[in-house]
Amino acid sequence: MFTYRIFANRASSQYLNKALRQCSGLKGCNSQIRKIHTSRQCNGLASGKLQELQSEFNLQIKMEKDEEYPFDDFEDEALTSPDFFEVKNMVTLHDLFDARVHFGHKSGCRNEYMTNYLFGSRLEVDVFDLDQTLPLLHDALNFMAHIAYRKGVILFLSRNLQNMHLIEQTAKECGEYSHCRKWQENLFTNSVRHYRSEIRIPDLCVIFNTKDTTVEQHQVVSESAKLCIPTIGIVDSDCDPRLITFPSTRE
Repeated sequence: MFTYRIFANRASSQYLNKALRQCSGLKGCNSQIRKIHTSRQCNGLASGKLQELQSEFNLQIKMEKDEEYPFDDFEDEALTSPDFFEVKNMVTLHDLFDARVHFGHKSGCRNEYMTNYLFGSRLEVDVFDLDQTLPLLHDALNFMAHIAYRKGVILFLSRNLQNMHLIEQTAKECGEYSHCRKWQENLFTNSVRHYRSEIRIPDLCVIFNTKDTTVEQHQVVSESAKLCIPTIGIVDSDCDPRLITFPSTRE
């Protein structure tokens, strides 16, 4: 990982935040106060962008190796390995069956877009095909592991009162964030109006229940899709999985 340390004099310091915001838009970059971290793959792109900013804003930029990211030597291996974090060993088909993940909702509440994920129905209750559920769950866990590995921001969401306290506590222990209260409209798409300033939106949203109420979908699903924020969602047989990046069946 390379670090670009930006030094600005008093005359150009007013443009420093603007420069950081522009660089944070580069893929693989993480902007911090007067610092820009960029991966090896994006180093050339970031270097060219910073040269433009250096002449435009009269900045002094120094590149150096970042010792805060000792895992950078394994970047290439993590990207090329299909299961670098060994998430397939975390959950097995028997684990899903013992946890009764295969049970869905009543067949009368079935969403038409969930039909392909079902094995059938028994006693008017939908039954999920765990042979499809397991690889989808592994893909979701692998993607989330890569986001956490690169120090991305993960937001856990749920409106289930029974699990709300557990999700908030888990997010706190992981050093991540949670939102289990009522979702304000356009909280992502119009964040400046809500927070009175530009903020960093999550790199991944993990939705433990894609429904806000019995009939309404959680608004974060559509807002994340509009902003191309990846989502991991636990969907039941009565949910719509089309806007979920990594759908998984209900646990």
